[in-house]
Amino acid sequence: MLLYNTMTRKKEEFKPLTDGVVNIYACGPTVYNYIHIGNARPICSFDVLRRYLKYRGYQVKYVQNFTDVDDKIIKKANEEGVESLEISEKYIAEYKKDAHGLNVMDADVHPKVTESMDIIIDIVKTLVDKGFAYESNGDVYFRTSKFPEYGKLSKMPIDDLKAGARIDVSEHKEDPLDFAVWKAAKPGEPYWDSPWGKGRPGWHIECSAMSRFHIGNTLDIHCGGQDLIFPHHENEIAQSEAATGSPLANYWMHNGYINVDNQKMSKSLGNFFTAREVAEKYGYEVVRYMMVQAHYRSPINYCVELLESCKASLERLYNCRNTLLLQWTMTSTLLMQ
Repeated sequence: MLLYNTMTRKKEEFKPLTDGVVNIYACGPTVYNYIHIGNARPICSFDVLRRYLKYRGYQVKYVQNFTDVDDKIIKKANEEGVESLEISEKYIAEYKKDAHGLNVMDADVHPKVTESMDIIIDIVKTLVDKGFAYESNGDVYFRTSKFPEYGKLSKMPIDDLKAGARIDVSEHKEDPLDFAVWKAAKPGEPYWDSPWGKGRPGWHIECSAMSRFHIGNTLDIHCGGQDLIFPHHENEIAQSEAATGSPLANYWMHNGYINVDNQKMSKSLGNFFTAREVAEKYGYEVVRYMMVQAHYRSPINYCVELLESCKASLERLYNCRNTLLLQWTMTSTLLMQ
Protein backbone atom coordinates (compact mmCIF):
# COMPACT_ATOMS: atom_id res chain seq x y z
CA MET A 1 0.00 0.00 0.00
CA LEU A 2 1.41 3.38 -1.06
CA LEU A 3 0.59 6.74 0.51
CA TYR A 4 1.59 10.16 -0.76
CA ASN A 5 3.55 11.83 2.03
CA THR A 6 3.43 15.63 2.05
CA MET A 7 6.69 15.68 4.02
CA THR A 8 8.68 13.92 1.29
CA ARG A 9 6.47 14.93 -1.67
CA LYS A 10 6.38 11.35 -2.93
CA LYS A 11 4.49 8.09 -2.59
CA GLU A 12 5.87 5.76 0.04
CA GLU A 13 5.10 2.25 1.15
CA PHE A 14 2.91 2.46 4.23
CA LYS A 15 4.43 0.79 7.29
CA PRO A 16 2.71 1.51 10.61
CA LEU A 17 4.75 1.75 13.79
CA THR A 18 3.00 -1.36 15.14
CA ASP A 19 2.01 -4.21 12.83
CA GLY A 20 -1.72 -4.29 12.29
CA VAL A 21 -2.36 -1.01 14.14
CA VAL A 22 -2.77 2.48 12.64
CA ASN A 23 -2.98 5.66 14.72
CA ILE A 24 -4.41 8.70 12.93
CA TYR A 25 -4.81 12.28 14.12
CA ALA A 26 -7.06 14.54 12.04
CA CYS A 27 -7.35 18.25 12.72
CA GLY A 28 -10.97 19.00 13.58
CA PRO A 29 -13.14 22.12 13.27
CA THR A 30 -13.14 25.35 15.23
CA VAL A 31 -16.73 25.23 16.42
CA TYR A 32 -18.22 28.70 15.99
CA ASN A 33 -20.52 28.09 13.00
CA TYR A 34 -21.90 25.40 10.72
CA ILE A 35 -19.22 23.61 8.70
CA HIS A 36 -18.85 24.84 5.12
CA ILE A 37 -18.28 22.66 2.09
CA GLY A 38 -14.52 23.16 2.37
CA ASN A 39 -14.63 21.72 5.91
CA ALA A 40 -16.66 18.77 4.65
CA ARG A 41 -13.95 17.61 2.27
CA PRO A 42 -11.30 16.44 4.77
CA ILE A 43 -14.03 14.96 6.95
CA CYS A 44 -15.22 12.78 4.05
CA SER A 45 -11.80 12.11 2.50
CA PHE A 46 -10.18 10.80 5.66
CA ASP A 47 -13.31 8.89 6.63
CA VAL A 48 -12.72 6.92 3.41
CA LEU A 49 -9.07 6.37 4.39
CA ARG A 50 -10.10 5.14 7.83
CA ARG A 51 -12.75 2.79 6.42
CA TYR A 52 -10.31 1.38 3.86
CA LEU A 53 -7.66 0.69 6.49
CA LYS A 54 -10.26 -1.10 8.63
CA TYR A 55 -11.33 -3.05 5.53
CA ARG A 56 -7.69 -4.09 5.07
CA GLY A 57 -7.77 -5.53 8.57
CA TYR A 58 -5.95 -2.81 10.50
CA GLN A 59 -6.98 -1.83 14.00
CA VAL A 60 -7.44 1.92 13.57
CA LYS A 61 -7.46 4.55 16.31
CA TYR A 62 -8.82 7.81 14.90
CA VAL A 63 -8.53 11.00 16.95
CA GLN A 64 -10.14 14.28 15.84
CA ASN A 65 -10.17 17.34 18.07
CA PHE A 66 -12.68 20.11 18.59
CA THR A 67 -11.19 23.60 19.00
CA ASP A 68 -13.73 24.98 21.47
CA VAL A 69 -11.93 28.13 22.61
CA ASP A 70 -10.78 30.59 19.96
CA ASP A 71 -11.02 34.26 18.95
CA LYS A 72 -13.90 33.50 16.55
CA ILE A 73 -15.85 31.64 19.23
CA ILE A 74 -15.33 34.47 21.72
CA LYS A 75 -16.40 37.06 19.12
CA LYS A 76 -19.58 35.11 18.33
CA ALA A 77 -20.37 34.69 22.03
CA ASN A 78 -19.96 38.43 22.64
CA GLU A 79 -22.21 39.23 19.67
CA GLU A 80 -24.94 36.92 20.98
CA GLY A 81 -24.47 37.85 24.64
CA VAL A 82 -23.77 34.29 25.80
CA GLU A 83 -20.85 32.32 27.24
CA SER A 84 -18.24 30.94 24.83
CA LEU A 85 -18.96 27.39 25.98
CA GLU A 86 -22.60 27.77 24.90
CA ILE A 87 -21.48 28.65 21.36
CA SER A 88 -18.95 25.81 21.11
CA GLU A 89 -21.31 23.16 22.48
CA LYS A 90 -24.07 24.27 20.11
CA TYR A 91 -21.85 23.96 17.06
CA ILE A 92 -20.27 20.69 18.16
CA ALA A 93 -23.80 19.30 18.14
CA GLU A 94 -24.46 20.85 14.70
CA TYR A 95 -21.16 19.44 13.41
CA LYS A 96 -22.20 15.95 14.49
CA LYS A 97 -25.54 16.32 12.67
CA ASP A 98 -23.73 17.20 9.46
CA ALA A 99 -21.04 14.54 9.91
CA HIS A 100 -23.64 11.83 10.51
CA GLY A 101 -25.61 13.09 7.52
CA LEU A 102 -22.44 12.72 5.43
CA ASN A 103 -22.13 9.14 6.78
CA VAL A 104 -18.87 9.99 8.54
CA MET A 105 -17.98 7.74 11.46
CA ASP A 106 -17.44 9.35 14.85
CA ALA A 107 -13.79 9.54 15.88
CA ASP A 108 -12.68 7.09 18.54
CA VAL A 109 -11.78 10.16 20.59
CA HIS A 110 -13.01 13.75 20.12
CA PRO A 111 -10.86 15.72 22.60
CA LYS A 112 -11.77 19.32 23.37
CA VAL A 113 -9.31 22.10 24.14
CA THR A 114 -11.25 23.22 27.22
CA GLU A 115 -10.97 19.71 28.67
CA SER A 116 -7.24 19.41 27.89
CA MET A 117 -5.71 22.38 29.68
CA ASP A 118 -3.47 20.38 32.01
CA ILE A 119 -1.74 18.55 29.14
CA ILE A 120 -1.48 21.75 27.09
CA ILE A 121 0.12 23.66 29.98
CA ASP A 122 2.45 20.72 30.55
CA ILE A 123 3.84 20.77 27.00
CA VAL A 124 4.23 24.56 27.09
CA LYS A 125 6.16 24.23 30.35
CA THR A 126 8.40 21.59 28.73
CA LEU A 127 9.16 23.95 25.84
CA VAL A 128 10.00 26.79 28.22
CA ASP A 129 12.21 24.57 30.37
CA LYS A 130 14.10 23.38 27.27
CA GLY A 131 14.61 26.94 26.01
CA PHE A 132 12.39 26.49 22.95
CA ALA A 133 9.81 28.95 24.28
CA TYR A 134 9.92 32.15 26.31
CA GLU A 135 7.48 34.22 28.34
CA SER A 136 6.89 37.84 27.36
CA ASN A 137 4.34 40.06 29.08
CA GLY A 138 2.13 37.08 29.98
CA ASP A 139 2.33 35.51 26.51
CA VAL A 140 4.55 32.53 25.72
CA TYR A 141 6.17 32.29 22.27
CA PHE A 142 7.96 29.48 20.48
CA ARG A 143 11.48 30.33 19.26
CA THR A 144 11.50 29.26 15.61
CA SER A 145 15.19 30.10 15.28
CA LYS A 146 16.01 27.39 17.84
CA PHE A 147 14.38 24.71 15.67
CA PRO A 148 16.67 24.38 12.62
CA GLU A 149 14.21 22.24 10.64
CA TYR A 150 11.44 24.84 10.75
CA GLY A 151 9.88 24.94 7.27
CA LYS A 152 10.57 21.27 6.41
CA LEU A 153 6.90 20.44 5.75
CA SER A 154 6.06 23.52 3.70
CA LYS A 155 9.52 23.34 2.02
CA MET A 156 10.10 27.05 2.55
CA PRO A 157 13.28 28.51 4.05
CA ILE A 158 12.80 30.63 7.16
CA ASP A 159 13.78 33.83 5.29
CA ASP A 160 11.03 33.19 2.71
CA LEU A 161 8.50 32.41 5.44
CA LYS A 162 9.32 35.70 7.14
CA ALA A 163 8.93 37.59 3.87
CA GLY A 164 5.82 35.91 2.51
CA ALA A 165 3.72 34.62 5.40
CA ARG A 166 1.05 36.53 7.29
CA ILE A 167 2.92 36.89 10.56
CA ASP A 168 1.38 38.21 13.76
CA VAL A 169 3.99 40.87 14.52
CA SER A 170 4.28 41.88 18.16
CA GLU A 171 6.75 44.08 19.98
CA HIS A 172 6.91 41.39 22.65
CA LYS A 173 8.42 38.80 20.27
CA GLU A 174 12.12 38.13 19.84
CA ASP A 175 11.53 37.32 16.16
CA PRO A 176 8.56 38.06 13.82
CA LEU A 177 8.24 34.35 12.99
CA ASP A 178 7.87 33.28 16.62
CA PHE A 179 4.33 32.13 17.38
CA ALA A 180 2.21 32.03 20.52
CA VAL A 181 1.81 28.81 22.45
CA TRP A 182 0.07 30.60 25.33
CA LYS A 183 -1.83 33.89 25.26
CA ALA A 184 -2.34 36.22 28.22
CA ALA A 185 -6.00 36.76 29.06
CA LYS A 186 -7.75 39.86 27.75
CA PRO A 187 -10.72 41.47 29.52
CA GLY A 188 -13.96 39.56 28.93
CA GLU A 189 -12.25 36.41 27.61
CA PRO A 190 -12.33 32.94 29.16
CA TYR A 191 -9.06 32.06 30.85
CA TRP A 192 -7.19 29.35 32.75
CA ASP A 193 -4.51 29.66 35.42
CA SER A 194 -0.98 28.83 34.32
CA PRO A 195 2.64 29.37 35.48
CA TRP A 196 2.64 32.50 33.26
CA GLY A 197 -0.60 33.95 34.57
CA LYS A 198 -4.21 33.71 33.44
CA GLY A 199 -4.61 32.93 29.75
CA ARG A 200 -5.48 30.38 27.10
CA PRO A 201 -3.57 28.28 24.55
CA GLY A 202 -2.38 29.34 21.14
CA TRP A 203 -4.08 27.51 18.28
CA HIS A 204 -1.20 25.23 17.27
CA ILE A 205 -0.19 23.90 20.67
CA GLU A 206 -3.53 22.22 21.35
CA CYS A 207 -3.05 19.59 18.64
CA SER A 208 0.50 18.83 19.78
CA ALA A 209 -0.74 18.23 23.31
CA MET A 210 -3.85 16.21 22.43
CA SER A 211 -2.22 14.01 19.79
CA ARG A 212 0.61 13.11 22.19
CA PHE A 213 -1.79 12.39 25.06
CA HIS A 214 -4.24 10.24 23.10
CA ILE A 215 -1.80 8.49 20.73
CA GLY A 216 1.84 9.09 21.64
CA ASN A 217 4.92 11.02 20.58
CA THR A 218 4.77 9.77 16.98
CA LEU A 219 1.63 9.30 14.88
CA ASP A 220 1.33 6.92 11.96
CA ILE A 221 -0.68 9.46 9.93
CA HIS A 222 -1.45 13.13 10.51
CA CYS A 223 -4.04 14.54 8.13
CA GLY A 224 -5.94 17.70 7.34
CA GLY A 225 -6.68 20.25 4.66
CA GLN A 226 -3.97 21.64 2.39
CA ASP A 227 -4.44 25.06 3.99
CA LEU A 228 -3.10 23.67 7.28
CA ILE A 229 0.38 22.83 5.94
CA PHE A 230 1.52 26.31 6.94
CA PRO A 231 1.44 27.60 9.54
CA HIS A 232 -0.59 25.11 11.60
CA HIS A 233 1.14 21.80 10.82
CA GLU A 234 4.55 23.42 10.44
CA ASN A 235 4.17 24.85 13.94
CA GLU A 236 2.84 21.58 15.31
CA ILE A 237 5.96 19.81 14.07
CA ALA A 238 8.30 22.39 15.60
CA GLN A 239 6.74 22.42 19.05
CA SER A 240 6.05 18.66 19.23
CA GLU A 241 9.48 17.57 18.07
CA ALA A 242 11.18 20.17 20.26
CA ALA A 243 9.26 18.85 23.27
CA THR A 244 9.63 15.10 22.64
CA GLY A 245 12.71 14.68 20.45
CA SER A 246 10.67 12.32 18.23
CA PRO A 247 9.09 12.77 14.77
CA LEU A 248 5.52 14.02 15.13
CA ALA A 249 4.19 11.82 12.30
CA ASN A 250 5.58 9.31 9.81
CA TYR A 251 3.07 10.21 7.08
CA TRP A 252 1.38 13.53 6.33
CA MET A 253 -1.76 13.58 4.18
CA HIS A 254 -3.50 16.75 2.96
CA ASN A 255 -6.61 17.05 0.81
CA GLY A 256 -6.94 19.60 -1.99
CA TYR A 257 -8.91 22.84 -2.00
CA ILE A 258 -12.52 23.42 -3.00
CA ASN A 259 -13.15 26.40 -5.28
CA VAL A 260 -16.58 27.78 -6.12
CA ASP A 261 -17.21 28.45 -9.81
CA ASN A 262 -13.42 28.64 -10.30
CA GLN A 263 -13.00 31.19 -7.49
CA LYS A 264 -11.71 30.79 -3.95
CA MET A 265 -14.58 30.37 -1.52
CA SER A 266 -15.02 33.56 0.50
CA LYS A 267 -17.80 35.26 2.43
CA SER A 268 -16.78 38.59 0.87
CA LEU A 269 -17.35 37.16 -2.63
CA GLY A 270 -20.77 35.82 -1.68
CA ASN A 271 -19.82 32.27 -2.70
CA PHE A 272 -19.69 30.76 0.79
CA PHE A 273 -21.90 27.69 1.32
CA THR A 274 -22.40 25.54 4.38
CA ALA A 275 -22.70 21.77 4.01
CA ARG A 276 -26.15 22.05 5.62
CA GLU A 277 -27.39 24.49 2.95
CA VAL A 278 -26.22 22.30 0.09
CA ALA A 279 -27.56 19.13 1.71
CA GLU A 280 -31.01 20.68 2.18
CA LYS A 281 -31.26 21.03 -1.60
CA TYR A 282 -29.38 17.97 -2.87
CA GLY A 283 -29.09 15.62 0.10
CA TYR A 284 -26.05 14.70 2.18
CA GLU A 285 -25.28 11.66 0.02
CA VAL A 286 -24.77 13.83 -3.05
CA VAL A 287 -22.46 16.10 -1.07
CA ARG A 288 -20.39 13.13 0.12
CA TYR A 289 -20.25 11.68 -3.40
CA MET A 290 -19.00 15.02 -4.70
CA MET A 291 -16.21 14.98 -2.10
CA VAL A 292 -14.99 11.44 -2.80
CA GLN A 293 -15.49 11.16 -6.59
CA ALA A 294 -12.27 13.11 -7.20
CA HIS A 295 -8.75 12.20 -6.07
CA TYR A 296 -8.40 13.55 -2.54
CA ARG A 297 -5.39 15.74 -3.39
CA SER A 298 -6.95 17.22 -6.53
CA PRO A 299 -8.88 20.50 -6.35
CA ILE A 300 -12.66 20.36 -6.72
CA ASN A 301 -14.54 23.12 -8.51
CA TYR A 302 -17.88 23.33 -6.72
CA CYS A 303 -20.72 24.32 -9.03
CA VAL A 304 -24.34 23.42 -9.71
CA GLU A 305 -23.35 21.34 -12.75
CA LEU A 306 -21.06 19.15 -10.63
CA LEU A 307 -23.76 18.59 -8.01
CA GLU A 308 -26.30 17.69 -10.69
CA SER A 309 -23.79 15.28 -12.24
CA CYS A 310 -23.13 13.62 -8.87
CA LYS A 311 -26.87 13.33 -8.23
CA ALA A 312 -27.38 11.68 -11.62
CA SER A 313 -24.46 9.30 -11.04
CA LEU A 314 -25.92 8.16 -7.73
CA GLU A 315 -29.30 7.59 -9.35
CA ARG A 316 -27.67 5.38 -12.00
CA LEU A 317 -25.81 3.41 -9.34
CA TYR A 318 -29.01 2.82 -7.38
CA ASN A 319 -30.93 1.86 -10.51
CA CYS A 320 -28.20 -0.67 -11.32
CA ARG A 321 -28.29 -2.06 -7.78
CA ASN A 322 -32.09 -2.34 -7.80
CA THR A 323 -32.05 -4.08 -11.18
CA LEU A 324 -29.48 -6.61 -9.96
CA LEU A 325 -31.47 -7.23 -6.79
CA LEU A 326 -34.62 -7.79 -8.82
CA GLN A 327 -32.86 -10.22 -11.17
CA TRP A 328 -31.36 -12.10 -8.20
CA THR A 329 -34.75 -12.35 -6.53
CA MET A 330 -36.41 -13.63 -9.71
CA THR A 331 -33.63 -16.17 -10.33
CA SER A 332 -33.81 -17.42 -6.73
CA THR A 333 -37.56 -17.80 -7.00
CA LEU A 334 -37.29 -19.82 -10.22
CA LEU A 335 -34.62 -22.10 -8.75
CA MET A 336 -36.81 -22.82 -5.74
CA GLN A 337 -39.79 -23.89 -7.87
